Amino acid sequence: MSALTKEARIAVIGAGAMGAGIAQVAAQAGHRVRLLDQRPGAAAQAIANIDQQLSKRVQNGKLEASARQATLDRLQPVESLDKLVDSDLIIEAIVENLEVKRQLFQELESLCHPSCILASNTSSLSITSIAAGLQHPERLLGLHFFNPAPVMALVEVVSGLASDPALAQCLYETARNWGKKPVHARSTPGFIVNRVARPFYAESLRLLQEGAADCATLDALLREAGGFAMGAFELTDLIGHDVNYGVTCSVFAAYYGDTRFQPSLIQKELVDAGHLGRKSGQGFYRYAADAQRPAPSQLSSSAKVEGCVVEGDLGMLGELLPRLRQAGLEIIQRDGSGLLRVGDAVLALSDGRMASQRARDSGLRNLILLDLALDYGQVQRLAISCSADTSALAQDQAVALLNRAGIQVCRLSDTPALAVLRTVAMLANEAADALLQGVASAVDIDLAMRAGVNYPQGPLAWADRLGLGYLLQVLEHLQGAYGEDRYRPSLLLRRRVAEGRNLHD
Repeated sequence: MSALTKEARIAVIGAGAMGAGIAQVAAQAGHRVRLLDQRPGAAAQAIANIDQQLSKRVQNGKLEASARQATLDRLQPVESLDKLVDSDLIIEAIVENLEVKRQLFQELESLCHPSCILASNTSSLSITSIAAGLQHPERLLGLHFFNPAPVMALVEVVSGLASDPALAQCLYETARNWGKKPVHARSTPGFIVNRVARPFYAESLRLLQEGAADCATLDALLREAGGFAMGAFELTDLIGHDVNYGVTCSVFAAYYGDTRFQPSLIQKELVDAGHLGRKSGQGFYRYAADAQRPAPSQLSSSAKVEGCVVEGDLGMLGELLPRLRQAGLEIIQRDGSGLLRVGDAVLALSDGRMASQRARDSGLRNLILLDLALDYGQVQRLAISCSADTSALAQDQAVALLNRAGIQVCRLSDTPALAVLRTVAMLANEAADALLQGVASAVDIDLAMRAGVNYPQGPLAWADRLGLGYLLQVLEHLQGAYGEDRYRPSLLLRRRVAEGRNLHD
């Protein structure tokens, strides 16, 4: 089924930030849009706010004045549901309450013509459950925009158990015509993004709770080593802890208490205290006018290093070698098991074990493990952890070596898989389970995470690049260290390793 034409009449119910944003998107795409809100005057005020935003874009030279006026001319505030009876698509963006949404769609079904498509912008409620009370549940789908809707590219087109696939394709093509990047998803808790993204927050929260490092250091590592736009603490402060914690609790409950989605006691305490992030002026960071952002903790070294020894294939860490040569260091290469030696220190890429555990298993002294980086050829900051017997001199020599390559070094406590590696491993693992369970295709999962939350790489593509065998090993070591089901590797990951295939195959 093809996209709705520009002649199709669109209605949006709910004139809050999300509903107004969706109305703006549809109007800018050329549709006449009616905006309804139960609060008197709210729809008209929302359109006035849209006018202000568009006027600023005109003043900044980012929008033609004629385009602004044309968009405003297509927007119409209305005060009652009966004004929507001839709509071709109605998008609901009201309170996240199942019964309220059910009642609204039952009223709409009785008012509107049978060919009208009904869509919910819900971010967490089941489309199947919302549609259950309808005479024709096949006409209801999810159309989940991300906030702010005029800016964010992703739209999840969500099909419930009864949703008509032809209508899902129609909404997919319509969203694409509106300049969005749509993906298909099955109605399961969290859909794609709100499910797959849970480990991004959860692993940083656990590291903080365990005292592995402070917020500023962990955030800096995810940004500067992992390539993420923001770290978990600054992002949850931006989202609002009431919202982020609420979504986590919703997904946790929907999956019957699966420990992979377990909420954090640290975040609960912030919510209980009213420290909701930017909107309350206090979260993990302070946002008062005089507040100073804490700096990440990093190591310095006075050790002098002139060269290093590479034993065997360093894998991804091999990207560091051109940087070391360019810095004037002598590199001696010989056979071995993928180690980098400098002075007394032995460096290796983390495989998910604690440094002390790996040192004992391998018979190595002064073992220092390096965290994952998106690109070792460009990374500016990297985490390390040290085995218990690592001397101060060995640590200084390792830090000096990395500093010579232009890399700032942050030491974490001896924690399994460090920071970026464990976060990426768990994101990939959750994405693999979503793929296994038919929530979405591999291509759509990766697109959703790039376009919806601005990840530097889709988690499935990242897993394929790292190597599924390596990723499985990291997860098995994480699970072994914690003894928790939370870190169980996905069956699909195990299957693809056994088959010698990638997740995108």
